[in-house]
Amino acid sequence: MKRGRSLKKDLRFLLNNQKYSDVEILCSDEEKFYCSRNILSARSEIFDGLLYNEESYENQISFPTIDSSVMKIVLEYIYTGSIEEESLNKDNVFEVFNVADYFQLPVLQDFIMEIFKNNLVEKNYVNFSPEFLSRAVDIMPLSKDNILLTLLVKTVATIPLNEIEFGRLSVKALRYLLSYAHEKEMTFVTTEYEIFRYSAILAAKQVSNDTYNTFMERLPTLEQIEKVENSVQVNTTDRQEVAKEIESFIKFIDFSKIKGQILANIVEPLEIVPDKIILDAYRKKAVSNFIELDEFRSMTEFSEPNYVWDESACGSKLFIMENGNIIQSTFGQTSLQSVRAEILLEYNKGIFEWDVIIEQSCRSSYVGVCASENFDYQAWAGNQSTGWVLCSNGSCYNSGVWMRNYCPTFADCNNIKITVHLDMNRTTIAFTVSGIKYPEVWYNLPAKLYPVVSLRYPGRFRIKSHRKN
Repeated sequence: MKRGRSLKKDLRFLLNNQKYSDVEILCSDEEKFYCSRNILSARSEIFDGLLYNEESYENQISFPTIDSSVMKIVLEYIYTGSIEEESLNKDNVFEVFNVADYFQLPVLQDFIMEIFKNNLVEKNYVNFSPEFLSRAVDIMPLSKDNILLTLLVKTVATIPLNEIEFGRLSVKALRYLLSYAHEKEMTFVTTEYEIFRYSAILAAKQVSNDTYNTFMERLPTLEQIEKVENSVQVNTTDRQEVAKEIESFIKFIDFSKIKGQILANIVEPLEIVPDKIILDAYRKKAVSNFIELDEFRSMTEFSEPNYVWDESACGSKLFIMENGNIIQSTFGQTSLQSVRAEILLEYNKGIFEWDVIIEQSCRSSYVGVCASENFDYQAWAGNQSTGWVLCSNGSCYNSGVWMRNYCPTFADCNNIKITVHLDMNRTTIAFTVSGIKYPEVWYNLPAKLYPVVSLRYPGRFRIKSHRKN
């Protein structure tokens, strides 16, 4: 390899090169790396403290808890400022992230996060998120500021607990999930009763298989609620053991959100929840006029986003009016052009809904979402690989491929309202046209999207937040 042509390649040449090294790094599997103390110290304050301190001048540093395969990835980043994306996988990502945190390498952590977010969608890692969270809480410090743990918690919270088989989510992971959700007032797609049910059955599983089977019979899902066999008895000793196991979960469950009849007929007879908590739940129901529903957690951590068109991401023959609320085509504009909204809609941030009102229709109007990568605003969105739109002819388009007859045509209709329903937890999209909602279309959308429309003269479109009646 000729030197001097690529700084990255020249620095990678120095990595693990004994000839140019002055310090050895010893890993848990007894593998060694030959490194330059100057490079390590310049890139990491932790290495600087280990290698240049007043008490000693180390020639070898041992890391008994870091495997060489993980250390290799971290050292590659330290030397070159990048890593091969293929070197990260679901088996090592948490270890690499943790070690990057230890060596205070925030840019590497951001890079890992971006790869992991994309893989949640592209490689369908969402299906493995309960296992990921269970593994992560065993490896990482349980800080509420850990961005990777936060991503996993929010991902698992989008999966109904009834769909997670027992054994996939560990006791420690469930405790962290409930603790985080309670502290942040985070949304669950699971009702409060189902949260209690899952916690109780998981606690019973820690006692014995027989106790687990008994609680499975005593605690039906909401759909099975009328089939419960109250004649099934729980051994007193087992009940006491389960009560002890579930104690750390109970403080994160709001029993007042559970329907009174279920509290009285199912939860209370188990005798695993302290009487005071049950009594407080009844009292809260009595004084607050709660509607008797099995309620979900609130959505207080999410505020209504502001939807306006983006001047910097707009076709040259389109112009924006009314403080960003309206996009207007130019007189005589015969070709379709596109504009996106300013708001970035990111994976695992919930469900986004907005309205596009076609105040003045044009031949072939398009409404939907786009990604910023390789998107051409001088062209129409449906012909691009990073555009997913509904056309006024009733078909859906992406990459020039259309799905016909998604909904009736709304061409040549003025003041028609299109509501876009973008579920960024599941990365799916659906549309409501003139008050009729149609099925979800397209799955596994990218992790970062923007609202987009495409229009030509005389088109005039308004965008605004969707308000439910």
